Amino acid sequence: MAHVRVLAAQCPKAAPIIHLGATSCYVGDNTDLILLRDGFDILLPKLATCIKQLSSFAVEHKDLPTLGFTHFQPAQLTTVGKRACLWLQDLLMDEANLFRLRSQLRFRGVKGTTGTQASFLTLFHGEGEKVKELDRLVTSMAGFESSFLICGQTYPRKLDLDIVSALSSLAASLHKMCTDLRLLANMKEIEEPFESTQIGSSAMAYKRNPMRSERCCALARHLLSIQASAANTAATQWLERTLDDSANRRITLAESFLCADALLVTLINITGGLVVYPKVIGRHVNDELPFMATENIIMAMVEAGGNRQECHEIIRVLSQEAADRVKLEGLDNDLAERIQKHPYFERILPRLDAILDPSSFVGRAPQQVTSNYNY
Repeated sequence: MAHVRVLAAQCPKAAPIIHLGATSCYVGDNTDLILLRDGFDILLPKLATCIKQLSSFAVEHKDLPTLGFTHFQPAQLTTVGKRACLWLQDLLMDEANLFRLRSQLRFRGVKGTTGTQASFLTLFHGEGEKVKELDRLVTSMAGFESSFLICGQTYPRKLDLDIVSALSSLAASLHKMCTDLRLLANMKEIEEPFESTQIGSSAMAYKRNPMRSERCCALARHLLSIQASAANTAATQWLERTLDDSANRRITLAESFLCADALLVTLINITGGLVVYPKVIGRHVNDELPFMATENIIMAMVEAGGNRQECHEIIRVLSQEAADRVKLEGLDNDLAERIQKHPYFERILPRLDAILDPSSFVGRAPQQVTSNYNY
């Protein structure tokens, strides 16, 4: 009513008919839908920038072998570019969700106090076509192609839930990616950008804390928590509406978009300056690859005329000796050297370097990086 009185004071001739037949939700909900649409238009280009930068990174490093991890334990090799595609595919799914919601947004339009358009039908003396035309004109002037055919006093809060859920899903993707980067930073394999004068720690001058990735994880956790609020609001709409959603939505919708925006701005900085350390990655690969290559070595020996069981036993013993050297003495994995020196493997020595070539353990990872998305 305060807004109506102010408008009436500014335009006395319109005062008698301002807000005639309408409800506050005609103003508030339609405005919210315009803001939601504009919010998508801010977020989508930033998400596209992240996708473009991460795509370039993936292609650049598609052939660089690196340890894969399951349970955060060394597993079969992958490539740095292929791992980036795990993050990239999540972001492409998020982009598709946000774009779908943006393209399917509908206006509330001119629907009246309980969505029946009864007050407008009265104003137009029962001429339903004029009511429909008013609804169409207002919807079009607001820049929407269509409006909700059915609503109560408000547009369906199910839409808020869908939107916040999509933004929460984006937060989950970014949290996963930035957690991975924090783990890789600890291993000194990949780091986020670090400025020349940046302080890593007020106490420990040598530190290079992944502060941007940490910030993303912090914001993502908050955005993930907002989804529950939107779900509860959608679930507790009494009949044509109740008013306990109003204060909640003012916080939930605004914070969801602001949080997503801050996440994407930070991620643009991260994906635009990721630093890779191939020598460190190669050292980690060499620490584990001899163990992973034992099956290939056994197959090569059998192909060269050896006995599988005999070969298996010799490699088992050598592997345990090398593992003790690593675990008990803190020394490098020397399994490859032990195999080279053992007379049993003499017949495959010319092939051993090729067998132990990391690039032969990454499967189709490089090709998967450049495959068509719809493959």
